[in-house]
Amino acid sequence: MSAKCEQCIVRELSSLKALNKEELLRMAECKSSYEVKKGDPLFEEGEMLNGIYCVKDGVAKMSKLSANGKDQIVKLVKKGELLGQRSLISEEAANLSAVAIEDMQVCFIPKAEVLKFFNENNQFSLNMMKSVCGDLREADDHMVDMAQKTVKQRLAHTLLHLEKDFGTNEDGSLKIQLSREEIAGMIGTATESCIRLLSEFNKEGLIELSGKKIILVNKNMLQKMSE
Repeated sequence: MSAKCEQCIVRELSSLKALNKEELLRMAECKSSYEVKKGDPLFEEGEMLNGIYCVKDGVAKMSKLSANGKDQIVKLVKKGELLGQRSLISEEAANLSAVAIEDMQVCFIPKAEVLKFFNENNQFSLNMMKSVCGDLREADDHMVDMAQKTVKQRLAHTLLHLEKDFGTNEDGSLKIQLSREEIAGMIGTATESCIRLLSEFNKEGLIELSGKKIILVNKNMLQKMSE
């Protein structure tokens, strides 16, 4: 169990890299590991979280329900990331919902243990604060994009980021497969508008659509369009 925590990708890529061997052993003893099936929530907006989640594998969407009942996707969380840090530090309910968009493997570390690390390990607490600050910066950028960019610009930007963050399959298609509704939720538009724009991009030779698959054909043009 302890070796798993020491070698885990989450430990290498997150605030947990500051923990020493003894602290990792302690964490291994108190954590619980489980699978989350595609479509199932890790937690809901407004829920009080009693710890943090380590994403060992899979992807989750972080979203907020808008007044009109639409899911506004704020970000996608992939393996190596932690969830629930802000809520734990601020002692507030979760501001967003986290739902698996593919099968996930996660570990849950109880709040009491995380706060011990926070009090005992300065580098861990600094790393966690930096991570929360990074999330806030991303949220600011997202808010500016939503206010100042057109839907077309936002779609081009999102497609490029999906390739950069998650990579491609052997056939060149985006590795992460999102529904049209989910892509619409990321760019803040109606599903019908998203479908129409993807079709336009396809006709213009910017992308290639094959069922649910999306291949980015002209990345230079997409980059220019996104700016």
